[in-house]
Amino acid sequence: MARSIYITSAEGHSGKSTIALGTLDALSRVTPRVGVFRTIARSTEERDYVLQMMLDHDGVDLEYDECVGVTYDEVRADPERALGRIVQRFRAVEAKCDAVVVLGSDYTDVASPAEPAFNARIAANLGTPVLLVLSGRQSQATTPASLGSTEARSPERIGQVAAAAIGELEYGNAELAATIVNRADGERADEIVAAVRAHTPDTPVWSLPEDPPLVAPTMGDILRAVDGELVKGDEALLSREALGVVVAAMSMTNMLPRLTEGAVVIIPADRTDALLAALTANSSASFPSLAGIVLNGPFEIPDAMQHLVEGLAASIPIIRCEGDTYSTAVRIMHTRGRLAAASAQRYNRALSLFEKNVDTAELTRVLGVARTNVVTPLMFEYDLLERARADRKHIVLPEGDDDRILRAAAILLERGVARLTILGEPFEVRSRAIELGLDISAAEVLSPFDPVHVDKFATEYARLRAHKGMTYERAADTVTDVSYFGTMMVHMGMADGMVSGAAHTTAHTIRPSFEIIKTKPGVSVVSSVFLMALADRVLVYGDCAVIPDPTSEQLADIAISSAATARQFGIEPRVAMLSYSTGESGTGADVDKVREATRLARERAPELPIEGPIQYDAAADAAVAKAKLPESTVAGRATVFVFPDLNTGNNTYKAVQRSAGAVAIGPVLQGLNKPVNDLSRGALVQDIVNTVALTAIQAQGE
Repeated sequence: MARSIYITSAEGHSGKSTIALGTLDALSRVTPRVGVFRTIARSTEERDYVLQMMLDHDGVDLEYDECVGVTYDEVRADPERALGRIVQRFRAVEAKCDAVVVLGSDYTDVASPAEPAFNARIAANLGTPVLLVLSGRQSQATTPASLGSTEARSPERIGQVAAAAIGELEYGNAELAATIVNRADGERADEIVAAVRAHTPDTPVWSLPEDPPLVAPTMGDILRAVDGELVKGDEALLSREALGVVVAAMSMTNMLPRLTEGAVVIIPADRTDALLAALTANSSASFPSLAGIVLNGPFEIPDAMQHLVEGLAASIPIIRCEGDTYSTAVRIMHTRGRLAAASAQRYNRALSLFEKNVDTAELTRVLGVARTNVVTPLMFEYDLLERARADRKHIVLPEGDDDRILRAAAILLERGVARLTILGEPFEVRSRAIELGLDISAAEVLSPFDPVHVDKFATEYARLRAHKGMTYERAADTVTDVSYFGTMMVHMGMADGMVSGAAHTTAHTIRPSFEIIKTKPGVSVVSSVFLMALADRVLVYGDCAVIPDPTSEQLADIAISSAATARQFGIEPRVAMLSYSTGESGTGADVDKVREATRLARERAPELPIEGPIQYDAAADAAVAKAKLPESTVAGRATVFVFPDLNTGNNTYKAVQRSAGAVAIGPVLQGLNKPVNDLSRGALVQDIVNTVALTAIQAQGE
């Protein structure tokens, strides 16, 4: 039977979705088949966005319709029948999973039974312990000063709410597993935990602080709330949170001092002077950066003003809507922020908040979920982040003008994976990050034209390349290239590693490292591997990206380097030297090359389990191995696959990636004195995050 947890609250707007997402994420780290189930759906007209977000989480493989119990209408019509249907549908989901996160009702409707009591009855009948979520805020309307913000509850008041909620659970025979106070006053966290623990001394209690950007609506949320249209600005900036509201119903002189960081400004469409003032202030370094502008009313903007706005080339979102100022302000102030998998920044912010404040190991222990020996792609990615976070290294990202790099940097900093230097003009990089609603304040932003660093790097580069006739003047020009600048930072100990290639070719990224960082002693070539995360294990494929037709000596190098890389990432190396022939059965130049490479690798690393030549099926499949190489300690159990040439390796990794649904992480460069890794120019934000993490782990091993 799956181990499950029932997440419920005593009231609405507790931020239960953050807790549900964090719990699902924690369970996904230790067990491969995690499911979700919503007991009572919000609506039959549209999909429940919290359930949809949970289903979009990597590792959850269920359909929406099978994960819904009943509707509010069914509960109102016949509570007992609805309860029976919830149990029946839950059991079907439970049968497919190792663990299930169950979402209680959301207090978006009024059912016949009191919702806390009915949630307790559901949990008792499902046999699932309860994770109780309490709100650290008073339920009240939002205010213009801070969208989504409400008044903090005192520890004493939270204790009273806890006592009532725990009483309801006990009366309904539900088992309490743990309690989380969400959106709490961070400065009184210890008092809050103590106040709740007084009513439940034998179960864990945690507290999550209020995080204004997490509960504030995005400009996209506001666009939908006012039924508006984006008429100007960068659509990507609709993901930025609006942290406050300013109504421009006054003169420019009085409006400007009231602008606040991240505010949305409501301007009647006929107040062109206020529009111009807001746009000018937003582009000025001496005023706060605005989240967006909403123009309300049925007025057309004069052609001259439209022409002026076009000339300003402002990227700030400008939204048009038909409502009057009052109704527009009310709609905006009552717009709530929503967690969604599509909003990567908010999604990762919620996960970071949860893992910083909740002992996830204790939570999974309380639920009785033990770590499995199976390693899924998601579990491997989690392990990368955890290992990088355990000993934070300094990584340089040369492509600060790419939004993907900035988004990845914000996630890496938020989750404490690495220390970062981003290359680019500081004002431009930080301004763009603010526009995107990203917090990269903890990163160093360094111009590749900084004269002090250019002088230092040029002097060193000229020394390194003196045998090639390099002069200081030419070196000073060369090192302003971001790839050379970043590589010099790594070479001179100002960073532990570099990740680039989102906007540059592989050659542009790694050529400087060949010239400056060079190969490790005893290694003749730089090669690469892909970490292939299959459904239940992780394999190492090399070389699939660098050396087109390696010699026997180079293949031996690749084998030894790949085994070392495997160890760095927790994979016990058993090396298969691949060929179209197994053992002594084949002849020919290609087989002989692999046979000689195997001999050289065994000679150089006698402690390493190596088999070759060997065909892929004999290396990977125990039944085939038993028939072809029954005495081999590698055959049928290989974890490191060394391909005879780039053509074979590159095509095989892509075939496995596409056909078997494997996650290919890499290429990971190996053989360099210090880690430098290349990104695909089509890299997604998560690819960049993973590559920085593995680069940091490589740096830990240096």
